[in-house]
Amino acid sequence: MAWKIYFIMVFIPMAALCVFGDEDFTDLCSTRRQNPIDHTCQKACTKDQDCPKKKLKCLCDGECGMSCVTPRSSCPWPVVLENANVTLMQETWNFGDQMLVRCHPGFKMANGQEMAQSRCQGDKKWSVPAPCDVVSTCDNPPSLENGYFIKNGHLIQGALVQYRCNPGYILEGPIFTECLENKAWSKNAPKCKKVYCPPPPEIKEGILVAVKKAEYEVSEVIYYMCKRNFFRDGPHSVTCMANGQWSDGPACRARCKVPVQRSQVIYRDQKVWVTEIDEGLVHHSENVGFFCRNKTQACSYTASSQCFDGELKPPECYEEPTWVQYNFFFKKVVSEISSCQEL
Repeated sequence: MAWKIYFIMVFIPMAALCVFGDEDFTDLCSTRRQNPIDHTCQKACTKDQDCPKKKLKCLCDGECGMSCVTPRSSCPWPVVLENANVTLMQETWNFGDQMLVRCHPGFKMANGQEMAQSRCQGDKKWSVPAPCDVVSTCDNPPSLENGYFIKNGHLIQGALVQYRCNPGYILEGPIFTECLENKAWSKNAPKCKKVYCPPPPEIKEGILVAVKKAEYEVSEVIYYMCKRNFFRDGPHSVTCMANGQWSDGPACRARCKVPVQRSQVIYRDQKVWVTEIDEGLVHHSENVGFFCRNKTQACSYTASSQCFDGELKPPECYEEPTWVQYNFFFKKVVSEISSCQEL
C-alpha cells in the first residue's frame, strides 16, 4: 500500500506540471535552466496567448520551464539504451509521457540508482537520464597452468567464467567461478592434470606393434597386426584420447570353412568346387553363393551367406547332395541342373 501512496505523491504532481497549461500552475513549474543538457528549449511563456501559433500551448517543459509546445507531438519509439531496458509507463509516447529506464544487473547510474524516468520533451526528444555504467567488477579470475578461462562481456557481479584445459590435460576442480558483490571470485582456480592412457588392450589373435610402456601420452598411436590366416576387422591402429581412453581398435577374425562337399558354390563371382578354394577356407566378411533347388520347376537358384569370424552357415534352402546322388546321378546334383533364370 505504501508504494501506491508514494506513486500518487510523486507522479501525479509531475503529470500536472507537464499537462496543464493554465497560468495557475506556472509557479509550480521549475525555472528555465540555462543550456539544459540535450534539451532544446522552445519559446518561453506564461500563458497560451504568449505562443505565436494557436496549436501551441504554454506547458511545463521540464528544465526549460513554461514553454510553447505542441501537446500532441511525439518522441521516437522504440528506444534502445546501452546496458538498460526501457519500458513505457503508458500506451503512448507523446509530450509529457514517460518511460522507465532500468539498468541491467551489475550496472547503476551515477547517483547509485538502478532505474529512472525519462520524459518526452517539447523538442520531441526524451530527457536523458544518467547512463548505466559498470559499478562492480572483478579482476580477471585466477589463472591456471596448462589451461585458460572463457569470459563473456564485463566481469560484473553475477558473471560466470568457465575454465578449460589445453589438449592433453584434464580439469580437476570447479568448471565455473562467479564474480561476487565484494569483487571476489566464488571458487579457486582448478588444476589441469596431464592425461595418460594405460597400456593398450591386447586383442585375440592379434599382435601389438609398440614399445611397451606403463603409460602413453595423448595423441600417441599404436598399431595392430593379425596373425596369419586372420582378417583385421576395423582400424589398423588406436589413438590415446584426451579422456585417457584408447579409441576403438580392430578385431582379428578367423576364416570360415565352406560347409559343402558334393556341390559347387559361387565364390568371388566364379562357380567353383570347394577343392578349388585355398584350403577350402574363405576370409571373414566374404560371401559364398549356395545352390538351392526349386522343386516345382526343377531348376536351381543361388542364396548367399557371409563368413563371420570363423562361422559360415549355409542358407536354409541348401541341401547337401548325398553320396549316391553325387556318384550315380551327378548331372542331377543341384549345382549342375539348369538355372531358374534360364527357363
